[in-house]
Amino acid sequence: MAPAVNLNEQALALADYMAAEAALLRIQVHQGVGRTIDCGVKAEGGLQTGLCLARVCLAELADVRLTPGEVDGVTTPLVQVFSDHPVLACMASQYAGWQVQVGKFFAMGSGPMRAAYGKEALFNDIPGREQAAAAIGVLETRKLPGDDVFAHLADQLGLPADRITLLVAPASSTAGTLQVVARSVETALHKLHELKFDLGSVVSAFGSAPLPPVASNELSAIGRTNDAILYGGRVTLWVRGDDDQLADVGARVPSSSSPDYGEPFADVFARYNQDFYKIDPLLFSPGELVLNNLKTGRCHRFGKLAPDVLRRSFFGA
Repeated sequence: MAPAVNLNEQALALADYMAAEAALLRIQVHQGVGRTIDCGVKAEGGLQTGLCLARVCLAELADVRLTPGEVDGVTTPLVQVFSDHPVLACMASQYAGWQVQVGKFFAMGSGPMRAAYGKEALFNDIPGREQAAAAIGVLETRKLPGDDVFAHLADQLGLPADRITLLVAPASSTAGTLQVVARSVETALHKLHELKFDLGSVVSAFGSAPLPPVASNELSAIGRTNDAILYGGRVTLWVRGDDDQLADVGARVPSSSSPDYGEPFADVFARYNQDFYKIDPLLFSPGELVLNNLKTGRCHRFGKLAPDVLRRSFFGA
């Protein structure tokens, strides 16, 4: 059963906290027709900012933390995410399902403003649509949104622009890198949805992926953050279902099920002339998946990690 919460209200409380602690978090707050919280475009941000940014994306329905880890013998933090409401947290909020384009401005939009918008086809299959008095979104972009972006979103959301808060960070920033890598569970759920698996049977989720070095440009950042999940992401889901069905669908979830598996994402991207839509969609999922069946007590494990690919992606060796 879904919790009786408003996703945007929960995220708003955290966004307000971040704005109040802007100096501590090394972020900048800009008030125009709406509120922009710069987490890594011109502001420096940091690890704490990245954790907060990921929690906003997840509408405070998941725990996000950094823990010790390693990649092929090199100390590398892990970004861990766990939730008892993973479909709401990851699919109704965190999934970057809204392309925000106004003139020359473009960003991938995520966060609970998507639930207030509610017009993505995904919401026909999952809970989460809501009426919201305020909307909170996260934009992955190198450019801060102008008043025209807020006006566009206000029209789409049916809200005054001054009731919209946008948190902004590029992938090539400390906070932006962390919030992208915090999507290990989301990628598994998205793949399951694409495979026509009933997400209503997913009860709880845990995921982790290594945090790569911050890249110097967006193209390299996209490569490293994708590799973190494709080759280092591990997800465990607690589900209720039929073991034969779980064995069948589970085998098709990990990134190794794709013929594009095995190279750093930057190389794959270059091979397809930097066209995301030419890449096999089966690639976009965690490296390893475990399904714990609460009905039968059986555990199903699929996929593998590829530390050698991560080493090449992260450290160039």
